[in-house]
Parts: sequence; C-alpha cells; structure tokens
Amino acid sequence: MKSMKHTQLTFFTDVGAQKPNSIRNKETPCPFCRIDELEEVIDRNGSIILVKNKYTVLDNAYQTVLIETDECEGELSTYAKEHLYSVLHFGLTHWERMRESGKYRSVMFFKNHGPISGGTIRHPHMQIIGLNDVDCQHDFSITQFDGIPILEQHGVSFTASTEPRVGFYELNVKWEKGAELSLFADCIQAGAHFLLNHFHRSCTSYNLFFYKNEDATYCKIMPRFITSPLYMGYGVQQVANNIPLIAQKIKDIYFSS
Repeated sequence: MKSMKHTQLTFFTDVGAQKPNSIRNKETPCPFCRIDELEEVIDRNGSIILVKNKYTVLDNAYQTVLIETDECEGELSTYAKEHLYSVLHFGLTHWERMRESGKYRSVMFFKNHGPISGGTIRHPHMQIIGLNDVDCQHDFSITQFDGIPILEQHGVSFTASTEPRVGFYELNVKWEKGAELSLFADCIQAGAHFLLNHFHRSCTSYNLFFYKNEDATYCKIMPRFITSPLYMGYGVQQVANNIPLIAQKIKDIYFSS
C-alpha cells in the first residue's frame, strides 16, 4: 500500500455525520448559543470564545473553534468596528501562538460563511487547526495575491486578484508587520460585505483563508459558488475579464472618502 501524501488529511465520515447542521435545518439547536454547555473552553474575551472542537473530523490534527459573538444571526461583515478588531486580534493571536508552539507542521486559520462555504453551523465562527503532518501552505505563492489595487495604505494592500487560486473572483488583503490591525480588518470586512451585498450575482457564501509568509500576513477572501469544472478536472484557474470594474466598485463604495 502506498503511503499517504503529505498534502492529504484523513476525514472521519462517521464523526462528520454527527455534526449538527443549523445552515440546512434552522430548527437545529445551535451548540454555540448554549454557552453553559460548551466543553473545553481554551480562552475567552467577552462574547469571543475559543473552544476545542467537539467533532474532531480530521486525523492527526488539533481542532479548535473560535466563536465570534453571542449573536447567532450576526455576521462579520456587519460587526461594529470595535468588535471586528477584537475578533481578529483574538484569532490572529491564538493562530500565531499555535504556530510558534512548535507542536505542528502547520496551522490553518479560516472562516466559513453560508450554505456553500463548507460549514454546517450558522452561528459566526472561525477555525484554527494545527496539523501534525501536513503543510497547509505547500502551494502558497505570493503571486496569488497580485491584483488590481483597491487600497494601498500604511502597510496594508487590498486587491482584486488577477492570479486567483481557484477563480473567477478573489479578493486579497496583505498586512505588513508593524501595520495597524484596524486597516487590515476594515479591508476584510469591506470585502465580505461587498460579496454579500454588492456583488454582480447573488452570493450567499464566502471563505476567509489566512496565510503567513515571512513578516507579512495574508487573507484570501473567496466568494463561493459551484466550483468550475475546468478547475476540478484540470486544475486550470479562470479569472473574470471585469476584475478592474470590481476593484473600482469596491473602492467607490468603501474607500471613496
């Protein structure tokens, strides 16, 4: 039997089948609303809570969930600025702490939102997962964050991707070491809000993926639709021809002042 590649994770389907799904079934009780019943709380800051994931679907991984708020119908794109900054500071701190612990080959930090994002719980949350054997940035490239400028200011750059990881539309935010977290967070929030409210087609789902390279932190904001068959079958990315118009629209709506 061939050894498993170090870009693959074993997913425990029996555990996955036990997970509640409040996205598909709104009658499903939300586990993140029942704070008194949360198990293995790691840290908290007010309504922001980091817990060990009860449903450990991945082999050779340490899985945690960051509950962003006590408002089940809340959404990162509409958070008050103070709460937005607190959520991202809390998440980035624990992500970095796990990265620097030396316990893991790599650590993933990401967010699912919406029915096509890969998530099952509607309540706003992120995940921080330490991988024992897999390098989650094995195909990371800074060119994937090249794009049409939306904002470049004080060590933060916000672009509409011209070299998407998947396609057709992706938004990028780069945060240089020493730059203000608030501007990084503002760009992420603007990107998420744009996708859900001003995108040229109906978008109900997105992902945030965070990466670290040298002294810079990157966030990839991906709208989620049915994945292109060219990417699924051949790994061929497509980029939309109106990316400059999308970049200008975001600039006009969120940064014109």
